[in-house]
Amino acid sequence: MAPVGRLYSVAVQRQTQIIKSVAALGGLELEIVADYKHREDNLKPEFLGKFSLGKIPALEGPNGFYLTEGAAIARYLATLAPNANLLGSSLEEQARVEQWIHFAESEIDASTLFTNQMLNGIFVYNKAIHNTLIERQNRALNTLEAHLLTRTFVVGERITLADISIAASVFRAVKLTIDAEARSKLINTIRHLETVVNQPKLKDIFGEIQYTEKVVQYVPPKKEPKPAPAPAAPKEKKEKEKPKKQDDDEEDDGNLVPEEPKAKNPLESLPKSSFNLEDWKRAYSNKDTRGPDGALEWFYANFDKEGFSVWRVDFKYNEELTLIFMSSNQVGGFFNRLEASRKYLFGSVGVLGDPNASIISGALILRGQDAKAVVDCAPDWESYEYKKLDLGNEEDKKFFESALAWDLEVDGKAWKDGKNFK
Repeated sequence: MAPVGRLYSVAVQRQTQIIKSVAALGGLELEIVADYKHREDNLKPEFLGKFSLGKIPALEGPNGFYLTEGAAIARYLATLAPNANLLGSSLEEQARVEQWIHFAESEIDASTLFTNQMLNGIFVYNKAIHNTLIERQNRALNTLEAHLLTRTFVVGERITLADISIAASVFRAVKLTIDAEARSKLINTIRHLETVVNQPKLKDIFGEIQYTEKVVQYVPPKKEPKPAPAPAAPKEKKEKEKPKKQDDDEEDDGNLVPEEPKAKNPLESLPKSSFNLEDWKRAYSNKDTRGPDGALEWFYANFDKEGFSVWRVDFKYNEELTLIFMSSNQVGGFFNRLEASRKYLFGSVGVLGDPNASIISGALILRGQDAKAVVDCAPDWESYEYKKLDLGNEEDKKFFESALAWDLEVDGKAWKDGKNFK
């Protein structure tokens, strides 16, 4: 049997587990690209020529057929093995399978992923959002628990793609967000998980289930202790010291050891610019972005391309994005971590696309000609790619204006939400 395609992926990715499971249960030969190196190979021109977003998993099929998005790849492979019944045996069952696939992604896995990223400092921790995510996941798990009370599988009497998708989501959740106390109330859900991942053809794909005993708790970062003030330099003794009263304080002559001066930001050493970033921020806030007297017209009339530069910014790991509001919060977190560069930077960055198929992209206006000098104050600055824009180039200019006007569209993905740094 000839392979149905070549899969570029990483083994621990939830979507990879689902795709491999479909191939295994469907009796399909799927070639796994063993030497694939993520964040290296997917940035190369030959990869981007096939898969323009650089996302994985990515399937290279016969005759120049290329496909991304894990759910789409899994469904495609399932159609190549109709006897496996992975998509259901009737139109009604197919609709229910589709329903539970989306349920697994948006109601279980999205909460698990975003909670874990907040707890590990990838996003700024927000207690209200954390509580909302936990409540949402618990509601979903209770719904699944009730559904499985009288059923072995989610749809019908055999394993379908719905079972694989749900099991893959719960497989990750029991390691991160469903601890022993929660599992004690999810008897049917855990039984379903163990039934699916311990299928002979799937056991090697998933490996051993890792159950957490206690869910990780948020621990605020420790505040660095302030250094003790330097002791006062000894005073010169006078020939005759004035007698000191018991309740008098020591006289302070201000002769303290001076603190070392703070290192000067190299951006302060740049030649003075005629472009006032604060004036631009006010113009952007108070004017329509487009129009005869709009913010863009103000920008072009005042911009100093020697003292400032314009950049495109793109999130590198869009395959990890799930719900739109979560991705928007991620942009907000990135901007929060750029606070130290507020006087050197303006940004307009948005989330484009649909849930579980979105990207983060936008534009920055920054001091100088080196983006790194401005953005490296954010710990996660390397999670983004930066490309300098030439406003004399029509395509670059269109991207820049659309990002500022919040009507940007990239590869068919339209702007859904955005944030400004100003």
